[in-house]
Amino acid sequence: MNATAGQLADHRSYRLTSIDMLRGLVIIIMALDHTRDFFMAGATQDPMSDPNATVPLYFTRWITHFCAPVFVFLAGTSAGLMAARKTPAELATFLITRGLWLVFIEVFVISTGISFAPFGDPNLGGKTFLMLQVIWAIGVGMILLGLLQFLGRKVCLALGVIIVLGHNALDPVWPTLQAYPQGEAPLWISFHTLLVKPIGPFFLVSSYPALPWLGVILLGFGASSIFEKPAEQRQRSLIRWGLGITAGFLVLRALDVYGDPNHWETQASGTVRTALDFLNTTKYGPSLLFTMMTLGPAAIFCACAERWSGWLKDTLVMFGRVPFAFYIAHWYLMHTLCILLALMQGFSAASVMTVPGAGNFPEGFGVPLVGVYGVWLLVVVTLYPWVRFMAGVKSRSKSWWLSYL
Repeated sequence: MNATAGQLADHRSYRLTSIDMLRGLVIIIMALDHTRDFFMAGATQDPMSDPNATVPLYFTRWITHFCAPVFVFLAGTSAGLMAARKTPAELATFLITRGLWLVFIEVFVISTGISFAPFGDPNLGGKTFLMLQVIWAIGVGMILLGLLQFLGRKVCLALGVIIVLGHNALDPVWPTLQAYPQGEAPLWISFHTLLVKPIGPFFLVSSYPALPWLGVILLGFGASSIFEKPAEQRQRSLIRWGLGITAGFLVLRALDVYGDPNHWETQASGTVRTALDFLNTTKYGPSLLFTMMTLGPAAIFCACAERWSGWLKDTLVMFGRVPFAFYIAHWYLMHTLCILLALMQGFSAASVMTVPGAGNFPEGFGVPLVGVYGVWLLVVVTLYPWVRFMAGVKSRSKSWWLSYL
């Protein structure tokens, strides 16, 4: 196993190995959050906002906050590194077509994997579930980046900074879902905020607003020049920026005057709960402070990862080479395991062929948190051969279509 992973890592430049390692780590952590959604007994949709959530459950959710910002940022970084071997027109064609492909997969493949009810979910009034989340955000971001990259990396970086720093200024004036009667919110509000809306035969949940995530992918594209530096300069830049962004998060969050609509308060129950409230920043859509809280430490990790070696790094690099293949497969595997658990606990298969969460699964179904971690490890281990196979295919073939996987 180790030799194969190492050989796969050697096919790419050293600077990209750290990117693949970071990407592999966050795709595995992302699976933990989805496992919790499917298997946690009596879990709330967001334990970070639940005052009764235990500290382990809180951090099971909190650690997964790093996944989406890192994925979106690295999507932009990878596009920026492609600019060295593609003309702007070629890069635009690739980004736009791949973006459209990702949107298609989100709508028709991933949404079905989440619900297992492609022809209508009784819990949603017989409508077909349609989820727009991280793959959607990357897809739309790539389409727009395909057009904006003609302006150059410096302009894209400036636009990304403006959007990430400034979009929370819209919070006081941009209407939210709660401002409208149920089901009547217009589609355009999803550009900056969460949207839940029945549309014809579909039940749409758009949880990844396009504007703030566009800012993150533009940041990644503009910052890709860091990864073109020699190793020592690159590591120093990543650590410097990572520490600066993390320190900026701590200062801005402490001041609590801008950057997140969810303000923190000193909790009567003590210092621990106050710290948990301090870290509870807004993900849907990603606030400035949420983005800083996640991308700052991620930059530091990326710098340190370049010095690592051994089987763990090789394995993470392998997962990071084919995160899309893992991501799609893990939805279908988890929902299948969810059905098996329901049958073992005396429920029908149909009772869990629905969207997890929001009380849709039968009362009494699920496992405690330790069981969630067990299922998560089972999912990762089970998909290891699939990931290894796909990484091997990509390492042996230069076929154009593999860049879409």
